[in-house]
Amino acid sequence: MFKKIMLPVDLAHVDKLALALDAGANLAKLYKIPVVYVGVTTEAPSALGHNPAEFTEKLRDFADDQGVRHGIATDAKAYASHDPATDLDETLIGAVKETGCDLVVMATHVPTVVDNVWPSNGGRVATHTDASVFLVRG
Repeated sequence: MFKKIMLPVDLAHVDKLALALDAGANLAKLYKIPVVYVGVTTEAPSALGHNPAEFTEKLRDFADDQGVRHGIATDAKAYASHDPATDLDETLIGAVKETGCDLVVMATHVPTVVDNVWPSNGGRVATHTDASVFLVRG
C-alpha cells in the first residue's frame, strides 16, 4: 500500500514524540517499508549542533537508534533553514517531494483557537503534497 514513511522530528522535544514514533515504526513494520526521519535546524549554532553538519549527524544517530529499537529500515534527512519556525511548512512539503515518501506520520497538538488563524503544519503538508498524512496527538 505505502512505499515510504516520512516522520518529522524535533530533536529538542523527542520526549513528546513517543506516540508518533511508535505509530510510524508500527506502520513501517506492517507494510515492510522504511522510515525517513526529517529534521529542520537553524543555520546558526544551537543546542542541537554547532552547524548543520553536526545536527545531521545527531539526526542520523537518532534514526539509526530507532531502526535498531524497532527493527525497521531507517534513513535521516536534515534541512537547514535561516528561520525554521517560519520555513517549517515549506521545508516539510519539499522534503515529502524530495524523499518520495507517500505517507507522513507526524505529531500534533490538540487544536486551540489559534489554529483558526494559523493552520497546522500537518494540515499544510496534507493540502500541498500528494502524501497521506497521519497526525498523532499525544
